[in-house]
Amino acid sequence: MIFLTLATSVVAQTQQTSPQTAAQPSADSTKPQASVQQDVPYATVGGHQLLLDIYQPGEASSGLRSAVILIHGGSWMNFDKGNMRSMGMFLARCDFVAFSVDYRLFHGTENAWPAQLDDVQRAVRWIRANAAKYHIDPDRIGAFGHSAGAQLAALLGMEATRDNSDPALAKYSSTVQAVVDVSGPVDFTTHRDSEGETFLSKFLGGDYAHNAKGWKDASPVFHVSKNTAPFLILHGTQDVEVPMAQAQELYDRLTEAGVPVKFVKVEDIHTFEKPEARKRLALETQAFFTQYLQPGNPK
Repeated sequence: MIFLTLATSVVAQTQQTSPQTAAQPSADSTKPQASVQQDVPYATVGGHQLLLDIYQPGEASSGLRSAVILIHGGSWMNFDKGNMRSMGMFLARCDFVAFSVDYRLFHGTENAWPAQLDDVQRAVRWIRANAAKYHIDPDRIGAFGHSAGAQLAALLGMEATRDNSDPALAKYSSTVQAVVDVSGPVDFTTHRDSEGETFLSKFLGGDYAHNAKGWKDASPVFHVSKNTAPFLILHGTQDVEVPMAQAQELYDRLTEAGVPVKFVKVEDIHTFEKPEARKRLALETQAFFTQYLQPGNPK
Protein backbone atom coordinates (compact mmCIF):
# COMPACT_ATOMS: atom_id res chain seq x y z
CA MET A 1 0.00 0.00 0.00
CA ILE A 2 1.64 3.20 -1.17
CA PHE A 3 1.17 5.49 1.78
CA LEU A 4 1.99 2.91 4.40
CA THR A 5 5.15 2.03 2.47
CA LEU A 6 6.02 5.71 2.29
CA ALA A 7 5.49 6.17 6.01
CA THR A 8 7.23 3.06 7.30
CA SER A 9 10.19 3.32 4.94
CA VAL A 10 10.91 6.88 6.04
CA VAL A 11 10.54 6.07 9.72
CA ALA A 12 13.02 3.23 9.28
CA GLN A 13 15.64 5.51 7.75
CA THR A 14 18.14 7.58 9.67
CA GLN A 15 18.39 11.33 9.32
CA GLN A 16 21.54 10.83 7.27
CA THR A 17 19.57 9.17 4.48
CA SER A 18 16.86 11.75 4.03
CA PRO A 19 15.11 11.24 0.69
CA GLN A 20 14.84 14.99 0.26
CA THR A 21 18.60 15.37 0.47
CA ALA A 22 19.06 12.63 -2.07
CA ALA A 23 16.51 14.17 -4.39
CA GLN A 24 18.21 17.54 -4.67
CA PRO A 25 20.68 18.56 -7.38
CA SER A 26 24.10 19.94 -6.63
CA ALA A 27 24.24 23.70 -7.08
CA ASP A 28 26.10 24.88 -10.19
CA SER A 29 29.43 26.28 -8.99
CA THR A 30 29.55 28.61 -12.03
CA LYS A 31 26.52 30.52 -10.77
CA PRO A 32 26.94 33.55 -8.46
CA GLN A 33 27.21 32.64 -4.81
CA ALA A 34 24.00 32.65 -2.79
CA SER A 35 23.42 33.85 0.75
CA VAL A 36 21.47 31.92 3.38
CA GLN A 37 19.49 33.31 6.31
CA GLN A 38 18.52 30.49 8.64
CA ASP A 39 15.81 29.98 11.25
CA VAL A 40 13.63 32.98 10.45
CA PRO A 41 10.32 32.75 12.38
CA TYR A 42 7.23 32.99 10.21
CA ALA A 43 4.54 32.01 12.73
CA THR A 44 3.84 30.72 16.22
CA VAL A 45 1.09 28.11 16.46
CA GLY A 46 0.01 26.60 19.78
CA GLY A 47 3.17 27.90 21.39
CA HIS A 48 5.33 26.28 18.71
CA GLN A 49 7.50 28.58 16.61
CA LEU A 50 7.63 27.79 12.89
CA LEU A 51 10.84 28.64 11.05
CA LEU A 52 12.08 29.01 7.49
CA ASP A 53 15.43 29.42 5.74
CA ILE A 54 15.89 32.05 3.02
CA TYR A 55 18.20 31.54 0.04
CA GLN A 56 18.94 34.72 -1.90
CA PRO A 57 21.02 35.42 -5.02
CA GLY A 58 24.44 36.83 -4.30
CA GLU A 59 24.12 39.64 -6.81
CA ALA A 60 21.92 42.68 -6.36
CA SER A 61 19.01 43.22 -8.72
CA SER A 62 17.36 46.44 -9.87
CA GLY A 63 14.02 44.68 -10.19
CA LEU A 64 11.88 42.35 -8.15
CA ARG A 65 12.72 38.65 -8.13
CA SER A 66 10.41 35.66 -8.18
CA ALA A 67 10.14 33.43 -5.12
CA VAL A 68 9.79 29.68 -4.53
CA ILE A 69 8.61 27.98 -1.36
CA LEU A 70 10.39 24.65 -0.77
CA ILE A 71 8.51 21.92 1.12
CA HIS A 72 10.31 18.83 2.43
CA GLY A 73 8.81 15.36 2.55
CA GLY A 74 9.05 12.63 5.18
CA SER A 75 5.51 11.21 5.34
CA TRP A 76 4.33 14.34 7.20
CA MET A 77 6.21 12.93 10.22
CA ASN A 78 9.94 13.41 9.63
CA PHE A 79 12.74 15.70 8.43
CA ASP A 80 12.87 19.48 8.24
CA LYS A 81 13.62 22.51 6.10
CA GLY A 82 17.32 21.67 5.98
CA ASN A 83 16.59 18.84 3.59
CA MET A 84 15.92 21.43 0.89
CA ARG A 85 19.25 23.23 1.24
CA SER A 86 20.71 22.05 -2.08
CA MET A 87 17.62 23.02 -4.02
CA GLY A 88 17.49 26.36 -2.22
CA MET A 89 21.09 27.11 -3.15
CA PHE A 90 20.51 26.01 -6.73
CA LEU A 91 17.44 28.21 -7.19
CA ALA A 92 19.15 31.21 -5.60
CA ARG A 93 21.99 30.83 -8.08
CA CYS A 94 19.34 30.80 -10.80
CA ASP A 95 18.11 34.23 -9.61
CA PHE A 96 15.15 33.10 -7.49
CA VAL A 97 14.61 33.78 -3.79
CA ALA A 98 13.85 30.43 -2.16
CA PHE A 99 12.14 29.88 1.19
CA SER A 100 12.54 26.42 2.74
CA VAL A 101 9.90 25.95 5.42
CA ASP A 102 9.25 23.83 8.47
CA TYR A 103 5.71 22.74 9.25
CA ARG A 104 4.18 20.88 12.17
CA LEU A 105 4.93 17.16 12.01
CA PHE A 106 2.39 14.48 12.82
CA HIS A 107 3.17 12.37 15.90
CA GLY A 108 0.66 10.06 17.57
CA THR A 109 -2.45 12.18 17.71
CA GLU A 110 -0.60 15.49 17.65
CA ASN A 111 -0.66 17.73 14.57
CA ALA A 112 -3.10 15.68 12.52
CA TRP A 113 -4.17 16.93 9.11
CA PRO A 114 -4.72 19.74 8.07
CA ALA A 115 -2.10 21.30 10.36
CA GLN A 116 0.55 20.86 7.66
CA LEU A 117 -1.54 22.59 5.00
CA ASP A 118 -2.38 25.46 7.34
CA ASP A 119 1.33 25.98 8.04
CA VAL A 120 2.54 26.05 4.43
CA GLN A 121 -0.36 28.33 3.45
CA ARG A 122 0.64 30.58 6.34
CA ALA A 123 4.22 30.56 5.05
CA VAL A 124 3.16 31.70 1.57
CA ARG A 125 1.15 34.55 3.07
CA TRP A 126 4.14 35.52 5.25
CA ILE A 127 6.31 35.63 2.14
CA ARG A 128 3.82 37.97 0.47
CA ALA A 129 3.60 40.13 3.57
CA ASN A 130 7.40 40.47 3.53
CA ALA A 131 7.82 40.74 -0.24
CA ALA A 132 9.22 44.28 -0.13
CA LYS A 133 11.82 43.31 2.48
CA TYR A 134 13.19 40.51 0.32
CA HIS A 135 12.71 42.32 -3.01
CA ILE A 136 10.35 39.76 -4.51
CA ASP A 137 7.26 40.05 -6.68
CA PRO A 138 4.30 38.84 -4.56
CA ASP A 139 2.48 37.83 -7.74
CA ARG A 140 5.24 35.46 -8.83
CA ILE A 141 5.59 32.73 -6.20
CA GLY A 142 6.07 29.05 -6.99
CA ALA A 143 6.06 25.91 -4.86
CA PHE A 144 8.42 22.93 -5.01
CA GLY A 145 7.78 19.79 -2.98
CA HIS A 146 9.10 16.26 -2.77
CA SER A 147 6.98 13.27 -1.68
CA ALA A 148 4.68 14.39 1.17
CA GLY A 149 5.92 17.91 0.49
CA ALA A 150 4.70 17.58 -3.09
CA GLN A 151 1.18 16.85 -1.85
CA LEU A 152 1.33 20.11 0.12
CA ALA A 153 2.85 22.04 -2.79
CA ALA A 154 0.12 20.76 -5.10
CA LEU A 155 -2.62 22.06 -2.82
CA LEU A 156 -0.93 25.47 -2.72
CA GLY A 157 -1.51 25.68 -6.46
CA MET A 158 -5.17 24.73 -6.16
CA GLU A 159 -6.77 25.90 -2.93
CA ALA A 160 -7.46 29.23 -1.25
CA THR A 161 -6.52 29.77 2.38
CA ARG A 162 -8.22 27.28 4.69
CA ASP A 163 -7.52 29.02 8.02
CA ASN A 164 -7.56 32.79 7.68
CA SER A 165 -7.82 33.60 11.39
CA ASP A 166 -4.53 35.53 11.59
CA PRO A 167 -5.47 39.20 11.09
CA ALA A 168 -1.90 40.17 10.21
CA LEU A 169 -1.98 37.90 7.15
CA ALA A 170 -5.68 38.00 6.32
CA LYS A 171 -5.32 40.18 3.22
CA TYR A 172 -2.64 37.98 1.63
CA SER A 173 -3.34 35.04 -0.67
CA SER A 174 -1.77 31.64 -0.03
CA THR A 175 -2.13 30.47 -3.64
CA VAL A 176 1.02 30.06 -5.72
CA GLN A 177 1.48 30.63 -9.46
CA ALA A 178 3.40 27.46 -10.39
CA VAL A 179 4.00 24.04 -8.80
CA VAL A 180 6.73 21.41 -9.11
CA ASP A 181 5.49 18.04 -7.81
CA VAL A 182 8.28 15.48 -7.31
CA SER A 183 7.21 11.93 -6.37
CA GLY A 184 4.03 13.19 -4.75
CA PRO A 185 1.04 11.20 -3.44
CA VAL A 186 -2.06 12.93 -4.80
CA ASP A 187 -4.98 10.54 -4.26
CA PHE A 188 -5.45 8.98 -0.81
CA THR A 189 -8.57 7.08 -1.88
CA THR A 190 -6.67 4.56 -4.03
CA HIS A 191 -4.10 1.81 -3.42
CA ARG A 192 -5.30 1.23 0.13
CA ASP A 193 -4.87 -1.78 2.42
CA SER A 194 -5.62 -2.43 6.09
CA GLU A 195 -2.24 -1.32 7.46
CA GLY A 196 -2.14 1.82 5.35
CA GLU A 197 -5.70 2.60 6.26
CA THR A 198 -4.71 2.58 9.94
CA PHE A 199 -2.04 5.23 9.42
CA LEU A 200 -4.18 7.44 7.22
CA SER A 201 -7.19 7.07 9.52
CA LYS A 202 -5.12 8.57 12.34
CA PHE A 203 -3.52 11.23 10.17
CA LEU A 204 -6.73 12.29 8.40
CA GLY A 205 -9.04 12.06 11.43
CA GLY A 206 -11.07 8.97 10.68
CA ASP A 207 -11.20 5.92 8.43
CA TYR A 208 -12.32 6.19 4.82
CA ALA A 209 -15.69 4.57 5.46
CA HIS A 210 -16.64 7.30 7.93
CA ASN A 211 -14.55 10.22 6.64
CA ALA A 212 -14.42 9.93 2.86
CA LYS A 213 -14.75 13.71 2.52
CA GLY A 214 -11.65 14.25 4.69
CA TRP A 215 -9.62 11.85 2.58
CA LYS A 216 -10.71 13.57 -0.62
CA ASP A 217 -10.09 17.02 0.83
CA ALA A 218 -6.46 16.03 1.44
CA SER A 219 -6.10 14.58 -2.09
CA PRO A 220 -4.97 17.13 -4.71
CA VAL A 221 -6.65 15.31 -7.61
CA PHE A 222 -10.06 16.26 -6.20
CA HIS A 223 -9.18 19.98 -6.20
CA VAL A 224 -8.12 20.39 -9.84
CA SER A 225 -9.96 23.14 -11.68
CA LYS A 226 -9.42 25.41 -14.66
CA ASN A 227 -7.92 27.95 -12.22
CA THR A 228 -5.22 25.58 -10.94
CA ALA A 229 -1.64 26.84 -11.33
CA PRO A 230 0.62 25.32 -14.03
CA PHE A 231 2.30 22.08 -12.96
CA LEU A 232 5.55 20.25 -13.57
CA ILE A 233 5.28 16.63 -12.42
CA LEU A 234 8.43 14.52 -12.05
CA HIS A 235 8.17 10.88 -10.98
CA GLY A 236 10.55 7.94 -10.88
CA THR A 237 9.70 4.98 -13.08
CA GLN A 238 11.08 2.67 -10.37
CA ASP A 239 9.24 4.34 -7.49
CA VAL A 240 7.78 1.61 -5.25
CA GLU A 241 6.69 4.01 -2.49
CA VAL A 242 4.38 6.24 -4.52
CA PRO A 243 3.40 4.51 -7.77
CA MET A 244 3.56 6.20 -11.14
CA ALA A 245 -0.22 5.85 -11.37
CA GLN A 246 -0.55 8.70 -8.87
CA ALA A 247 1.39 11.07 -11.11
CA GLN A 248 -0.48 9.87 -14.18
CA GLU A 249 -3.84 10.49 -12.50
CA LEU A 250 -2.86 14.05 -11.59
CA TYR A 251 -1.57 14.68 -15.10
CA ASP A 252 -4.82 13.40 -16.61
CA ARG A 253 -6.97 15.54 -14.30
CA LEU A 254 -4.93 18.67 -15.05
CA THR A 255 -5.03 18.01 -18.78
CA GLU A 256 -8.80 17.52 -18.72
CA ALA A 257 -9.18 20.85 -16.91
CA GLY A 258 -7.03 22.66 -19.47
CA VAL A 259 -4.26 23.43 -16.98
CA PRO A 260 -0.71 23.78 -18.39
CA VAL A 261 1.18 20.67 -17.24
CA LYS A 262 4.34 18.77 -18.11
CA PHE A 263 4.89 15.19 -16.95
CA VAL A 264 8.51 13.97 -16.82
CA LYS A 265 9.18 10.29 -16.16
CA VAL A 266 12.64 9.83 -14.67
CA GLU A 267 14.46 6.50 -14.72
CA ASP A 268 15.04 6.25 -10.99
CA ILE A 269 13.53 5.43 -7.60
CA HIS A 270 11.41 7.58 -5.26
CA THR A 271 14.36 9.65 -4.02
CA PHE A 272 16.14 10.26 -7.36
CA GLU A 273 19.53 8.74 -6.48
CA LYS A 274 21.27 8.80 -9.88
CA PRO A 275 23.35 11.87 -10.82
CA GLU A 276 21.64 12.09 -14.20
CA ALA A 277 18.22 12.00 -12.50
CA ARG A 278 19.19 14.82 -10.12
CA LYS A 279 20.55 16.86 -13.01
CA ARG A 280 17.33 16.45 -14.96
CA LEU A 281 15.31 17.40 -11.88
CA ALA A 282 17.35 20.59 -11.53
CA LEU A 283 17.18 21.61 -15.17
CA GLU A 284 13.49 20.84 -15.57
CA THR A 285 12.69 22.78 -12.40
CA GLN A 286 14.76 25.78 -13.46
CA ALA A 287 13.19 25.87 -16.93
CA PHE A 288 9.67 25.52 -15.57
CA PHE A 289 9.96 28.25 -12.95
CA THR A 290 11.69 30.52 -15.47
CA GLN A 291 8.81 30.02 -17.89
CA TYR A 292 6.02 30.71 -15.43
CA LEU A 293 7.55 33.00 -12.80
CA GLN A 294 10.31 35.12 -14.23
CA PRO A 295 9.60 38.72 -15.38
CA GLY A 296 8.90 38.97 -19.08
CA ASN A 297 7.14 35.61 -19.13
CA PRO A 298 3.39 35.12 -18.70
CA LYS A 299 2.05 34.70 -15.15
